[in-house]
Amino acid sequence: MKTLWINAGELSGDLQGGALLAALRRYAPETSLRVVGMGGENLARAGQENLLRVEELSVMGIVEVLTSLPRIFGLLGRIRREMERIRPDAVLLIDAPEFNFRVAKIAHRLGIPVYYFIPPKVWAWRTGRVKFLKKHIRRIFSILPFEVDFYHAHGMDVTYVGNPLVDLVNYEGIRDVAPVPDRIGLMPGSRRKEVESLMPAFSGAAELLAARFPHLEFHCIRASNFSEEYLRSFWKAPLPLIMHDGKERYRLMRTFPCIMAASGTATLETGLAGVPTLVAYKVSPLSYWIGLHVLKVRWISLTNLIMNRTVFPEHIEKDADPAPLAARMEEWLTSPGILDGIRRDLDELRKKCGEPGSAERAAKELWRELA
Repeated sequence: MKTLWINAGELSGDLQGGALLAALRRYAPETSLRVVGMGGENLARAGQENLLRVEELSVMGIVEVLTSLPRIFGLLGRIRREMERIRPDAVLLIDAPEFNFRVAKIAHRLGIPVYYFIPPKVWAWRTGRVKFLKKHIRRIFSILPFEVDFYHAHGMDVTYVGNPLVDLVNYEGIRDVAPVPDRIGLMPGSRRKEVESLMPAFSGAAELLAARFPHLEFHCIRASNFSEEYLRSFWKAPLPLIMHDGKERYRLMRTFPCIMAASGTATLETGLAGVPTLVAYKVSPLSYWIGLHVLKVRWISLTNLIMNRTVFPEHIEKDADPAPLAARMEEWLTSPGILDGIRRDLDELRKKCGEPGSAERAAKELWRELA
């Protein structure tokens, strides 16, 4: 029996890792493959034995990572001890490079081959990290078409498998769901720092909008690692907030004419679901200053990066305060033609992201390596 260690460092990685593992089980039943590692409910549902929970690692921004170092080093120590005990045949890392690079180093020192699904965006910043990848990673499974040439140029073994969100969103299964007038969706993120900075901003924007549009409803899609009470603690607007637990999330997204969302994987989910999205991003002032000086890309949203133009407006730092957010949403609500234009752009986005079957293709290639 083979043993595979899957390491997801955040909830979006757990979501996509769960889809990959479910596909892998079609090639490798439980009698031939044991899967352990770090994950959440999606990987657990697909059959992984979670020795560590992904919820234990939920940080964003350079400064935020530094202040969480004691907890991070504690998790890495546990991973090292478990890897020494189990000696898996291979390690599959999913996204989360700030943490997973250290996991790669642990596995490499133990002589365990390492694979990377959803590799770090070294083409965007800190390009020198590609040397680390070349030394420690046997093969990369890429989900973004434009990054393959970059890795090939650096002599790395990379395979483009398509984007797993195409399968997860399943646009054909939800395209007939019509937007419900006067609804606005809110997706404040899955990290505490995101929620603590964006939820009050969304609340303030909602209060401003309600004064102009009294019939608006605000619906929040809750990340599974946060309680409803926790999210409501940041909602100060004197109007109802309707909470959703994330079940049937893509069908629910389609009922929103537009969404305010934290920057991250969610903004590609909403793009593939065909929902116009305002992208918001707030970190500490120091993290923002550092980002301004090291980022080599024009956008932070995956939708905009794939389209190579601004499809979703990006509201960063002070531009993600209540007044600018409300002004953008007011423009959308009073000019439906803008939203229609964004929806047409999102038809093109789906074509660029490729055909369904990403998880199946990645699983097939990974099992070939393991076997």
